[in-house]
Amino acid sequence: MSTQVRTAKDATGQPLRIDGSVVLVEPDIELSELLVGGAAEPRKEWTEAARKLYPQAARDQLQAQGIVLRPDFAIPADAGPENRLRQMYLLNQAVSLSILQYSRSSGTGPLRNKHGKFDWTLGPGAAELRQATGADYALFTYVRDSYTSGGRAAMRVVGFLLLGGDIGGGTQIGLASLVDLRTGQVVWHNLLLDQTGDLRDAPGARETADDLLKGMRGKPQ
Repeated sequence: MSTQVRTAKDATGQPLRIDGSVVLVEPDIELSELLVGGAAEPRKEWTEAARKLYPQAARDQLQAQGIVLRPDFAIPADAGPENRLRQMYLLNQAVSLSILQYSRSSGTGPLRNKHGKFDWTLGPGAAELRQATGADYALFTYVRDSYTSGGRAAMRVVGFLLLGGDIGGGTQIGLASLVDLRTGQVVWHNLLLDQTGDLRDAPGARETADDLLKGMRGKPQ
């Protein structure tokens, strides 16, 4: 398991702490089974379980940090592409991918105009999400998780014995970002890569939430 946490800093160079309430935006989660040939087949029952278990685990983790939570928020199912809140949701995904590409050692390298700072924003439009939720911050989450089928597990054993290598198994990939809805600034971001994570039960959801939300801290009381 590995994480890559990035946190914006204040004028004194100290990592920003959460000063206000947080809303969990409906997480984008999909769980799949990795078949013998390597294809990932989405599993509806696993996905539905994870979409219930992860938010509760995330709330427990944040509350343990003394962070005030607002009721969870979901984009209306009938919201079309012109819906401003859906546009904000998609914009966050685009910015999060840009952070991966330009702010991490595994990406294409830093942008010169950032001057080495973690400086990303969704813009003033984030205030609309604040009006809709009453929260000061929004937590966005994206997870894709795959699990090795029995046939794939057998093929991995064959690979070890005959080929001397691993053909690969299930992998958990998670992205999480915290946005200050008063300014649009992305104040915290994390990439999680894990070959053993499991969102299909409560203990696994708690472990994933602890890893994915690592480094997020509330303001001292």
